[in-house]
Amino acid sequence: MVNALLRKEIRNHILSFRFLAVFVMLLVIVPATVLILTNDTTRKQDEFSHRQTEIQNYLSRYAHFNRLANVIRPSQPPLPFYALVRGLSADMSMNTFDNDPLPIMFPMIDLTFILAILLSLAALIFSYDAISGEKEDGTLKLMLANGISRSKIILAKIVGCVATLLIPFLLSLTAGMLFLLSNPRLDWKGSDWGALAVILLGALVYLGFFSGLGILISSRHATSSSSILTSLFVWVLFVLVVPNLSPYVASLLRPTPSVIKIGREVDRLTDVDRDDLGRRLEKEKSAVLLKTYPVLEIVSRMSEAEIKTKITQNPDFDRAYTLLRKEREAAWREANVIQGAKADVLREDRKKKEDAQTRLSINLSMVSPLAAFTYLTADLSNTGRRNQAHFETLSKAWWLFYGEYMNRRMESMRRENPTMDLWNTAVDVRDMPRFAFKEEDLAARIKGVLGPLLLLIGLTLAVFVAGFLSFSRADVR
Repeated sequence: MVNALLRKEIRNHILSFRFLAVFVMLLVIVPATVLILTNDTTRKQDEFSHRQTEIQNYLSRYAHFNRLANVIRPSQPPLPFYALVRGLSADMSMNTFDNDPLPIMFPMIDLTFILAILLSLAALIFSYDAISGEKEDGTLKLMLANGISRSKIILAKIVGCVATLLIPFLLSLTAGMLFLLSNPRLDWKGSDWGALAVILLGALVYLGFFSGLGILISSRHATSSSSILTSLFVWVLFVLVVPNLSPYVASLLRPTPSVIKIGREVDRLTDVDRDDLGRRLEKEKSAVLLKTYPVLEIVSRMSEAEIKTKITQNPDFDRAYTLLRKEREAAWREANVIQGAKADVLREDRKKKEDAQTRLSINLSMVSPLAAFTYLTADLSNTGRRNQAHFETLSKAWWLFYGEYMNRRMESMRRENPTMDLWNTAVDVRDMPRFAFKEEDLAARIKGVLGPLLLLIGLTLAVFVAGFLSFSRADVR
């Protein structure tokens, strides 16, 4: 009996004008979106490759430790999944464009937008008259009179609605994937296909929620005209209002200090105040040493060449100058540690407050199934906050390697020439470790999105139960 009801629902949907409209819309939008995002991803890959080449050219000519850290900062290459999902990678600044603000005003759509916005609305359009329309036509009374249970009717309507929507979506997605895979620059791996499979599973549950919601609303209305108005209102609330308002509500409940204000304070502590403290400590330590080694009093009036000559000619001066250099370096290290600790306190305080605000914003937004589905899609495709945290972890590990490398090279340079300006002397860094981004494995990503996925399943089941209870008590006359 359920199979017969399901076939009836799918047939009625396929023969309707709304199915034709959704089919044509998806058949145009999905392949076009994949085409545009694929070309944009390959363009970004070219730009990334060009930047790496420019960095290599710079390092071969101007590799100074004073500038090196700003040049070789870890960066993440555009991933093949960007051709489907943009996530946080879509965040841009106006400086990215030359006299063209439209990409900011009208950002590119991606697979998440199509599923979360377009298909959720289509699911409500397909289901808003599932019960009220049957009431108006009189067919609902006939089905119940023939002994068909209400649970079977509502199950067939939800499954039929979701299955009908998946037909045009999967066909259009297949067309888009054929174009994506024809591009040799985008090398999809097994983990990408696995992530896409879990995303489609989440999409199935997500569409089930809105199909069940439409049926729940339809069972509470006597006419289809009133049902569609309520459905649109609830869709706007779930899809547009809750996710977009949650960051602002969180900022009111958990405010954070201004980024600009904290940045200025950190710059003052680590720049002006550090220099003042470094000079004072250097003067104090040098004064103590000068009492023991009076020969060092003339150092401030000597050129670097004269100091080199004096070192080679006078072993006592060499030992004294070595101690002086170490005391000066110790003074600046101490200044860096003291002022760095003060700056870290400010940074950590802001980070804790910012993390608390972000967690609150996420929790508030999860009231909407759109937010849960968006987090799931972004994290699975390595375009969300989870990937940002993964990238930061890799970057921190690499900076430790770089710090060890820099210390080894500086020590080697110091042994070769005790008077060398270690920070502003060009060095050969061909043996320097290079940062290489590695994606988080699929198992870890799936484990990370279990929360949003289970929440989606829970919301869908709750809507189904609410729809069944409402329909079981509905007057079909």
